[in-house]
Amino acid sequence: MRPLVGAGTALALASLGLTLDNLRRLRTPDTSAGPPTERVAVLVPARDEAAGIRDCVRALLDAVDGWPGPVEVLVLDDGSTDGTGTRVRELGDPRVRVLDGTPTPAGWLAKPWACHQLTAAAHPDTGVYVFVDADVLVAPAGLAATVDLLRRTGLDLVSPHPRQLAEGPAERLVQPLLAWSWLAMLPLGIAERSPRPSLSAANGQVLAVDATAYRAAGGHPRDRVLDDIALLRALKAAGRRGVVADGTPVATCRMYRGADELREGYAKSLWAAFGSPGGAVGVLALLGLVHVVPAVAALAGSRVGLVGYLAGVASRALAARRTGSRVGDAVAHPVSVLAVAALTADSWRRRRAGTLRWRGRPVEAAPESRPAAA
Repeated sequence: MRPLVGAGTALALASLGLTLDNLRRLRTPDTSAGPPTERVAVLVPARDEAAGIRDCVRALLDAVDGWPGPVEVLVLDDGSTDGTGTRVRELGDPRVRVLDGTPTPAGWLAKPWACHQLTAAAHPDTGVYVFVDADVLVAPAGLAATVDLLRRTGLDLVSPHPRQLAEGPAERLVQPLLAWSWLAMLPLGIAERSPRPSLSAANGQVLAVDATAYRAAGGHPRDRVLDDIALLRALKAAGRRGVVADGTPVATCRMYRGADELREGYAKSLWAAFGSPGGAVGVLALLGLVHVVPAVAALAGSRVGLVGYLAGVASRALAARRTGSRVGDAVAHPVSVLAVAALTADSWRRRRAGTLRWRGRPVEAAPESRPAAA
């Protein structure tokens, strides 16, 4: 056991060092930046979002109010059954256009198809697409700061990670890991320059992309569950660059409300996060070695294990302080890692059973029909 504890502790210290380096390099939008003068399209795919869609759209309209350049806000009602589109139309604001989505074709997943329809409906001279999820509330200066970051850095994609709102034990255990994962495990300086697909992190909750680069890369990949990361990988394959950024001052998002919704939400995507069952086992085993084994050893009196546990807690706490999460929740970091392992196992179990669905639809693309052989 001692060699495992020693290895886990060494890796935890290395992860803490990477977290510190990433926090130094992390790009942050400038909320004092002026609004863009080029044409911008703000694109919102929405399905069964009646509860919060008007707040989302109002925040977007406030954020683009008074911009000198042309801007349009497009909301795609993606087959909602709860009156999502009606709720937006009731705002009566001519600055927002509501589109009725068409059924998802074979070979596509619903979210990429919705994004494809939105970009197709945007003005052809658009310079920047800004995708915003319907459960996101942008800050008044958030959109201008995001577009400024894209143009100021010369990148083709920037993905400001919103501050994640979490209430209740399940949300507080799992949601902070979204930002911590790339801060503690992805070398951001290298990832920004590297074409390697594995060095990619993005969050589609707020994502700005150069329109020309987006079209050159073929737009959103059709059949990827993690469409945001897949888009960045497609851009890299086309010789473009992009990176995740600190979106704490840009927007807030509460992805899931309560344990049941969180479990369903992660079930739809975690199976795709590691590439294969073997990949999932490998990554989760490594996380357990680094962030669970030292903590267990510390409980048994190991000083080396205590150092490893404290290194993991410090990494999580530093990420939380920067991204607006509760710093004190970092003491439960090993439990958070175990929770993600359980959610991943549940996701793979459901995928194998063919029961994965999200908001009434399958999470894997239907196969495209092929002509019969002559």
